[in-house]
Amino acid sequence: MTVSEERDEAPNGFSRETDAMPEDELLYDLADLFKVFSDTTRIKILYALMTDELSVNEIAESLGASQSAVSHQLRILKQAHLVKFRRDGRNIHYSLADDHVLTILDQGLTHICE
Repeated sequence: MTVSEERDEAPNGFSRETDAMPEDELLYDLADLFKVFSDTTRIKILYALMTDELSVNEIAESLGASQSAVSHQLRILKQAHLVKFRRDGRNIHYSLADDHVLTILDQGLTHICE
């Protein structure tokens, strides 16, 4: 593979050069992922978790939301593998799952600000 071919290949093997369409199952999964970003509360939670891991109570306090509402949204974010949790006795601390979450948010903001 040449250097130019390597640049045209996305990390998941999707080739921009051939314009190959990913399989339907991957497209459905991608659409589901983007649906998770359609709720302002979930976006706020992700931003709250950018700098440090937080408990449900800490997230709720920083957002001015109820603990119940935050717990519900965290469940959705966990199912989408956007946040992870660590148990510390009776407390659960949440954090972003990985740097991809930051990249998605950053790219989204860049796109809407252009």
